Amino acid sequence: MDIYTIIFLALAVFIFLRLRSVLGQRTGSERPPFERSPRNVAPGAPDNVVPIPGSVIDQAPLAPTADVSPSDRWKGIAEPGSALAKGLDAIVAQDSSFDPRHFVTGAKSAYEMIVLAFANGDRRALRDLLSSEVYESFDTVIRDREKHDQKTETRFVSIDKAEIVAAEARDRAAQLTVRFVSQMISVTRDKNGTVVDGNPDKVADITDVWTFARDTTSRDPNWKLVGTGSAS
Repeated sequence: MDIYTIIFLALAVFIFLRLRSVLGQRTGSERPPFERSPRNVAPGAPDNVVPIPGSVIDQAPLAPTADVSPSDRWKGIAEPGSALAKGLDAIVAQDSSFDPRHFVTGAKSAYEMIVLAFANGDRRALRDLLSSEVYESFDTVIRDREKHDQKTETRFVSIDKAEIVAAEARDRAAQLTVRFVSQMISVTRDKNGTVVDGNPDKVADITDVWTFARDTTSRDPNWKLVGTGSAS
């Protein structure tokens, strides 16, 4: 070998030794590439779950305590001595587990479910949520739409308010009337897709006044819609 070949070989060996001393050797116990520091994950949670800040809200009904003063019992719901407060008192006298705040939460869900089921013509869902009289009224409208090959599309934008405006207890029946203020988009089209009612591009302000009822002696905790109305 000539002198230049020997020089290049020596240089290659030198560079290899320098790289090895800087980079080290793989032992098989290295971390995978791009491994990040572990997050704070609840014990037993899957490794690929990123915890979301916040807490779960327990929406189980809470019975009003007997030692709460009458002036504070329905604070934020009804004025002391009002007809609404007296009606709520009468319902609690029949069902000590009744909690109006829990009821309003459920009523908002029922309101949205009923409106959408009515728009979709979902009779099965409506039967479980409506009294027989209200169901017959809703079914008449659905049958009329079907007769004319019409379809309704409804989409909720928001439910801005749901408040109890009346309460009553008669015999074994409790009734609560709720005023809903919502925004939604609703349109009815014929079989050709032509709009016959509503506006697909307009958000409408809707105010509904619905009455729910249940038998307080029944083990069934569900309330059914027994009356509907609207207000300006």
